[in-house]
Order: sequence, then structure tokens, then C-alpha cells
Amino acid sequence: MIRHIAIALSGLIFAIGLGVSQMTRPEKVLGFLDIFGNWDPSLAFVMGGAVLVYTISYPLISKRHRPLFAPRFYLPTRKDIDKRLVIGGALFGIGWGLAGFCPGPALTTASGGLTSALIFVPAMLVGILVADRFFAPKTA
Repeated sequence: MIRHIAIALSGLIFAIGLGVSQMTRPEKVLGFLDIFGNWDPSLAFVMGGAVLVYTISYPLISKRHRPLFAPRFYLPTRKDIDKRLVIGGALFGIGWGLAGFCPGPALTTASGGLTSALIFVPAMLVGILVADRFFAPKTA
């Protein structure tokens, strides 16, 4: 039960952070991505804050034998850059640039009823299902 409460609180804190940073506003995100037009650099401070928190907390957390609410750390084992990673990153970036949403802010904004988010989220879910069905890595 405590694990579920921790998950819910983490999601709530993340959603509040998205709202405070205005990442739930597509026009704010698109303004940040428009580096050759009317560029709005304010989201760089949000990213800088995230990098600072990570830089301080990761060395401390990685010294633990296990996380507080899980049996072990789940870290990526692959270090190579393959075609799937490049294509996935490009599609993510294109979607973010066209819609002004990435998954977290889209879900947060959709819960507020914004029409563009209510269109984006189902399209995103269809894309996830298609990718999972047709482009999942082959296992032996």
C-alpha cells in the first residue's frame, strides 16, 4: 500500500511541476522549440533545474542497495544507439514539435479538458500500441 501511495504522490508532484513550469501549455513549449522565430528560453531553466536535481541526487541514490519502494533498481543495460532508438527519438521530437505535447504534459492537460490534448492522447496511445505490436524487439 505504501508503494502505491508513493507512486501517486510522485505523479502528483510531477503534474504540479508541469503546471508550474507551464509545460502543459503547448504554446509555451512551441515557443521554446522555435529557436529561429520568437524563441522563449524560459523552459531551459526548467531543464536546468531538472539537471541540477539529477546531478545532486543520482550519486546519493545510486549508493543505496535498493530503492525505497522496489526490490531493486531497474536500470537500462543496453548502451548502444540503434535504428529503433534514433527513429523513436525522431518521432517523439516531431510529435512534440507539431503538437507541443510530450506524454506527461499531454496526460496532465487532457485531465483539464483541453481539446487539443484530448485529441493528442488517443493518437499517442494508438501510436504506442502500433509500435508495440509491429515494432517490438525480436526475442529469441
